[in-house]
Amino acid sequence: MATGKLVCVQDYEDHAREHLPKSVWDYFSSGADDELTLRENQSAFRRLRLRPRFLRDVSTRDLTTTILGEKVDMPIGISPSGLHGLAWQDGSLCIMNAAASMNVCMTLPTFATSTPKELVDVAPSALKWFQLYVTPERDFMKRLIQHVERLGYKALVITIDVPLTGNRRAMTRDGFHVPPHIKIANFGEELKRKYAFPADATDQSLSWKDIAWFQSVTTMPIVLKGIMTSEDAELAVQHGVQAVWVSNHGGRQLDSVPATIEVLPEVVRAVRGRVEVYMDGGVRTGTDVMKALALGARAVFVGRPPLWGMAHSGEEGVHHVLQILKDELSLAMALSGCKEIKDINPSLLQHENERAKL
Repeated sequence: MATGKLVCVQDYEDHAREHLPKSVWDYFSSGADDELTLRENQSAFRRLRLRPRFLRDVSTRDLTTTILGEKVDMPIGISPSGLHGLAWQDGSLCIMNAAASMNVCMTLPTFATSTPKELVDVAPSALKWFQLYVTPERDFMKRLIQHVERLGYKALVITIDVPLTGNRRAMTRDGFHVPPHIKIANFGEELKRKYAFPADATDQSLSWKDIAWFQSVTTMPIVLKGIMTSEDAELAVQHGVQAVWVSNHGGRQLDSVPATIEVLPEVVRAVRGRVEVYMDGGVRTGTDVMKALALGARAVFVGRPPLWGMAHSGEEGVHHVLQILKDELSLAMALSGCKEIKDINPSLLQHENERAKL
């Protein structure tokens, strides 16, 4: 099916569901336990309504912004998601090339199927961040962190919500395992010998006191991914990180936590502009992006949509998914009276419960 036949992210998701092997589809798409949070991540966006303003000149729109001082062409980036190679050969490189062509940020996951250097080789000037799952092996992490910094990665994204892996029932039923032909490029030989599965290597003792250690081994800005409360947002600021990333791991960790779009306002209020705030989870349309920006997100990241695009047609599919989101955001801005990203503010939103009171 040509990309022209697919006109929205949902089309790509439907195609992936039909064509990926069941175990691969379940790995990418499933959530934890009853998948309440997985569903809520999308449903919560639908409870927010837009309040458009008219008679404003929107003949041109500027979607550019900056994240951690780096200019990007739109406030949409790529979330880290593991085992890209299950969806497409050289999957991590496909996503990197598409992100580079759109001038957006790519966050390379620890469990990528390409090395940090391979991404630099194909897109040397593109904006790249590195996501880290913290292991007890400090020497390994120090080498990896300093390696990506030397390669020119611009931020270290530390995932904080995986002391243990969530209970993903679909994967358990499938008996999911990493196929032998899939390489986990950043998983060192010492870790492969010690841990049967990469997710088993996470450090259950990780705590706030460890932030200072990360700051001691890198000069990259540190982003904490997995912030879901105002209390942790405040602690993140106090510990000197440069940004917080509102995320519930795509509904794959603790079930029954709120949707990220519902948590976003309290995190934004807590940090009071002292650090940048990003979010992911449930973003499928340009209006979803605009709603998150209106609630104070500096940028929005997407994880599954690029996978659906890649499962269809590799780099071309990822590029088309990103272009769809960009076009939808631009149109939503025009139809809401917003010429620039800074014009998007909370006055554009209304919760459906407020409408019910009228």
